[in-house]
Order: sequence, then structure tokens, then C-alpha cells
Amino acid sequence: MNNRNILSVILVLIIVVSSSTFIVDEREVAIKFRLGEIVKSYQDPGLYFMIPFVNNVKKYDSRLLTMDSKPEQFLTSEKKNVIVDSFVKWKITGPENFYRSSKGDERIGINRLSQIINDLTKSEFSKRTINEVVSGDRAALMRVVTTEANKASLALGITVVDVRVKKVDLPDEVSNSVYARMVKERATVAKTFRSEGKEEAQGITALAERESETIIAEAYKTSQEIKGEGDAISTETFAKAYNLNPEFYSFYRSLAAYKQTFNAKQDVLVIQPDSDFFKYFNNSSGKK
Repeated sequence: MNNRNILSVILVLIIVVSSSTFIVDEREVAIKFRLGEIVKSYQDPGLYFMIPFVNNVKKYDSRLLTMDSKPEQFLTSEKKNVIVDSFVKWKITGPENFYRSSKGDERIGINRLSQIINDLTKSEFSKRTINEVVSGDRAALMRVVTTEANKASLALGITVVDVRVKKVDLPDEVSNSVYARMVKERATVAKTFRSEGKEEAQGITALAERESETIIAEAYKTSQEIKGEGDAISTETFAKAYNLNPEFYSFYRSLAAYKQTFNAKQDVLVIQPDSDFFKYFNNSSGKK
């Protein structure tokens, strides 16, 4: 046998072996068919054999997958619409059931799962108010949906790991109405606060004015008392000084009178020259 024939035999063997085996990756599940009929499913990774031209193999991704649903409108128990944006974590755990339920088309299986999730979510939202679905225990709601979805999707060969709501919004017309109501409520609260503040400010102002008047009155009373005491001391001091030297005191008072009378150049005084007013003016002893 020449080299050419040997190479031909080797090539044929390689083709036969490759056609008779298939590999299941750790990220996959596989189904083996015989003339279109399911023979066996494989969920463990490894190398497996099949009969060429009689068997064929179909593989699916066995990893945890995400189905990001488009936002849907649901009615609450108050008959009000909310827009819910959610996602689902799922994986294929029964490849044979998944193939039968989806008729071999993976998109059909995903659509059926999406319908199950939507129906359950709609049912749970219809039992709750807007306040409960927005600010209530949303995790409890999603646990119920996840549990029921798992039961319903077993026939599809699917395990639902988790269902989560990303966002719950109100429709635009409802949002505008809620926003307008919130603005009105906040304006009412602000008006109440302003009214209470104004009333309290008036009370504080009146109290401050009353206290100010009291303080001023007490201060005036104290100042008058101090002034009276000072005048008394001054009078007493002048009296003592006058008694010590009446002539000097008289002279001092006359000088003060001169200074006060002739304070400005335009001051004019019409009086007799020999008046007592001028008794110290011409004579330091005050004698005429």
C-alpha cells in the first residue's frame, strides 16, 4: 500500500470518528436524536458517541440566562395603571421538555416563559395598591412570582431562579396628576408654616417691644435716680463750698454768668453800668 492510500485511509477514519462522536461542554446540555426522535439527553460534560447519518445532536446553553422583559402596564387593586420594568434569571434544566415545548425553536420557549411571568406579575399587582407595589414589600411580591413561575415552567424544562422588578413607574397622565397634587399639598403645608411663622414672629416682636419698653423705663428711672443723687451731691458740695468762702463762691458764679452771657460776638446786653451784675467787672472785691 502506497503512501497515498494510507493517507486516504487515515482521512476516512478521521471523518468517521468525528462523525461518530460529539462533545458536551460544561456550559451546555445536549439532546441526541435518531431519525428525528429523541433518544437521550446529556447534562454532564464529556465525549459521547453516535451513529453517523442516523443520529444528530442539538445543544442548548445551560448557563444562568437573563430575560430582560420590555416594560408592561399592569392594573393595581385600585384600577390604576403602573408601568413595570422587570427581568428574569432562568436556565434550562430539562432539555427534552424544553425541546418539545418550544418545538425546537428556543425563541418560542423564551416567549412562553415571558407570558407566564407577565400573567403572574399582573395577577400579583392586581391584588395590591400603588403604595404597596411602589413602597411596600416588593421582595415578597417577587418571591411569590418566582415560586409560581417555577411551578408553571417545569413543563417547559426551565427553572426560574429569580424574578426582579427594576422599576415601577406611573403613566405620564397619572404622574402629572400626582405631581400636581404633590405641589398643591406642599403649597398648603408651606402656607401653614408661613402663617404659623408670621404669628410666632408677631408674638416675639410684641414681647421684645414690651421688654424693650420695660428696660427703657427702668433705665430712665435708674438714670433719674442717679441724676437726682448727683444733683443732691452737687448742691451739697456747692453749699459746703459757699459756706467755706461765700465771697469766692459769689465771684465764681459771676464769672460763669459773664462767660455764659457774652458767649457770642453778636450778643448785646442793655443794663445799667452800676448794676450788681457788673460788681466784679470793675472791682475784684465786688465793691462799687
